[in-house]
Amino acid sequence: MQAKLFTPLQLGDLTLPNRVVMAPLTRNRALPDGDVPHDLNARYYAQRASAGLIIAEATQISPEGKGYIQTPGIYSDAQVAGWQKVTDAVHAKGGCIFLQLWHVGRISHVSLQPDGQQPVAPSPMTASAQTFIETGFADVSEPRALETDEIARLLDDYRKAAENAKAAGFDGVELHSANGYLLDQFLRDGTNKRTDAYGGSVENRTRLLAEVLDTITKVFSPKRVGVRFSPFSAFNDMSDSDPMATFATAVARANDAGLGYLHLVEGEMAQSRNLPPEADIAKLRAGFDGAYMANNGYNRQLAIEAVESDAADLIAFGRPFLANPDLVERLEKDAPLNEPDQTTFYGGDARGYTDYPTLEEVTA
Repeated sequence: MQAKLFTPLQLGDLTLPNRVVMAPLTRNRALPDGDVPHDLNARYYAQRASAGLIIAEATQISPEGKGYIQTPGIYSDAQVAGWQKVTDAVHAKGGCIFLQLWHVGRISHVSLQPDGQQPVAPSPMTASAQTFIETGFADVSEPRALETDEIARLLDDYRKAAENAKAAGFDGVELHSANGYLLDQFLRDGTNKRTDAYGGSVENRTRLLAEVLDTITKVFSPKRVGVRFSPFSAFNDMSDSDPMATFATAVARANDAGLGYLHLVEGEMAQSRNLPPEADIAKLRAGFDGAYMANNGYNRQLAIEAVESDAADLIAFGRPFLANPDLVERLEKDAPLNEPDQTTFYGGDARGYTDYPTLEEVTA
């Protein structure tokens, strides 16, 4: 009998062929001149089009939103044209692809910012974190607080990015509100010390999230929009005094927006599935009426069990998709997986990007 993980799922008006999702994975392979996607990126994503859903890598909504070298954008005509190559290639293989909309906030460096300006954040607090610039890893720069009257401009950046994603042929978008980036910084009281309408109470700290969701769901149907949270991850120097209360409210905001799915990083991002005693993933999920996408350290057995038990509707896989373009087939057949080469994760060329063999090639 076929495991439920490999059966279709209805996501709004989209029918996903299976419940295996390619998680958004930063690969730093956009063209350095203009942060533009190109033919190599199209080949990479097309190779993985058998995923039920591809969530393309985190993509900055504006020059200000950039935090790492050679990450793609979605604010210029050239970037839209580059992404069109990607979506065309994925659709030609019968795949479905969303774009993850990203603003890094304080996780940036002045060398990456327009005119060498300070990065923006909810509050002027420098993260104990590093980013990747032209000369290698570097401590992030001191940010300045985003002024209240700049919020309208930020919302317009999200609107334009969503419109560009639609023009580029994406089937939907995921709002990146996780992993210590701008929207996550607004959500958590460890990084949000504001005294205006966007700080203080949990209702205020989730206000920007709600406004961004309202903005992008005017571009894409709400069921073609998802949101990603990492409630219990300290990645990028993040903390909150009461993550269950904070993220229960954030999930309620997402539910009010009528989104297609809720995407949670269960545990510490890319490190551990261990959760603090107060964490209750099931309670957070219960506050959302759409599909639930689970992420973080899932293997075949965990994924099958989660979907069979209705603990999750979709399972997002990260690293296994790096080295296994045909991951869905390998999981369904319980076939061995290629091991990813960590030295090629970030930056470079086709090596460690589009040259991993399929199961058919290995067994031929």
